[in-house]
Amino acid sequence: MNSLSGSSTSDTMNQIVKWLEENKVKQVQCLIGDHTGVARGKVLPVEKFISEQGCRLGETILLQSIVGGYAADGVLWSLSDPRDVDMILKPDANACYLLPWHDEKTAMIIHDCYTPQGEKVTFSPRNLLRKVIQLYAEQGWQAVVAPEMELYLAKTSTDENQELQAPAGKSGRVEAGRQSFGIDAISEFDPLMKDIYAWANAQGLGLDVVVHEEGRGQFEFNFDHGDPLMLADQVFTFKRTVKAAAEKHGITATFMAKPICGQPGSAMHIHQSIVDTSTGNNIFADEHSESGFSEQFSHYLGGLQRFIPQVMPMFAPNVNSYRRFLTGESVPVNLHWGIENRTVGLRVPDAPSAAKRVENRIAGADANPYLAIAATLICGYIGMMEGLEPSAETTSRANGKLSDNLPLNIDLAIELMSGSETIKKYLGEEFVRGFIGTRQADYDHYKSEISAWERRFLLTNV
Repeated sequence: MNSLSGSSTSDTMNQIVKWLEENKVKQVQCLIGDHTGVARGKVLPVEKFISEQGCRLGETILLQSIVGGYAADGVLWSLSDPRDVDMILKPDANACYLLPWHDEKTAMIIHDCYTPQGEKVTFSPRNLLRKVIQLYAEQGWQAVVAPEMELYLAKTSTDENQELQAPAGKSGRVEAGRQSFGIDAISEFDPLMKDIYAWANAQGLGLDVVVHEEGRGQFEFNFDHGDPLMLADQVFTFKRTVKAAAEKHGITATFMAKPICGQPGSAMHIHQSIVDTSTGNNIFADEHSESGFSEQFSHYLGGLQRFIPQVMPMFAPNVNSYRRFLTGESVPVNLHWGIENRTVGLRVPDAPSAAKRVENRIAGADANPYLAIAATLICGYIGMMEGLEPSAETTSRANGKLSDNLPLNIDLAIELMSGSETIKKYLGEEFVRGFIGTRQADYDHYKSEISAWERRFLLTNV
């Protein structure tokens, strides 16, 4: 057994125990998110969770790849204790969620990762986002974000060699052609949508609008704006919720960046602004300037343009992530910016002073929400700290305009992040090495597989 010391820990556990009792919870999922965004942890009877005040988990779990392997030994054992010791997982009272799809009353509680010595684990995604938020706090700033999550619904299939097919709606029909913003196309999945919203409401998720996106069976859910850590927790929970709801209705939900050939990819758009904590004012706004935007806003844009290429694996972590980036599609392939311009990577909505913000459209839906939000915030932060200037606004269509420095394959993305001394300075060398280690492990595994495309076109033709 382990006990967590300190009055703050005691207060946290008292809050959690009260919440568990009020909701008559029978079992608790003690979870963390690894670099790939996979939920990992343990399931405990509620009595054991309360008596142990959390749980332990091997620290190497954080360095696991999507295929179940680990970062290379040289990385794994230089960052982890060679004895493969346990981390101490501390529950967060602000990250407790009910799981309505379980027959038995079940709660999911997101934990923070600590070493046995009480230090924060440096390569934990949630700890990394906390670190970036603290950098803002030291300047008297509070970052505000609002994610938009795209996903596909698909007919369930166990044949991995077959392309995904759009599922039939309640009418029994399958969508024909693209149904962008189609109301009736949403209504076809009313039973599923009702469950998603009911379960999200039961969990306190700030879901706002749902729209039908361009792809067949593709939808976008918008979140209310708020604290970055809270929103990352909500997106992490939302992904599990949608997958469970889809499974209940006999279909599959996927957050792959590019799950279907010939259809648009799925993104995680991140709206972001910064509030001065002493005044409550949005520091991106300047009503006295001709543009309505502040100098700090320009520097924030400059930071995004300069440093997004150096954290690209945090926005596009998988080989499949880069299949989104095709010229002529709705996805941006550049780091230009423009007001109300959806063909650029950095869209600036036309909004009143309190809502002045920038929308980062680069991240894929497959990205870890903690890491994607941390990445965009650190890029903007560096821009403001170093007074970086952005390019001129793009006022024309930019779908076919590639940014020279934006890496659009995983090889180059890994290379740029690995070699960035600036990113290591702000995010920490241990995190960068660990994260790149898991990305490289997945990429190496991908290269060991022979695809159906290779067999189809190369088998007898070369």
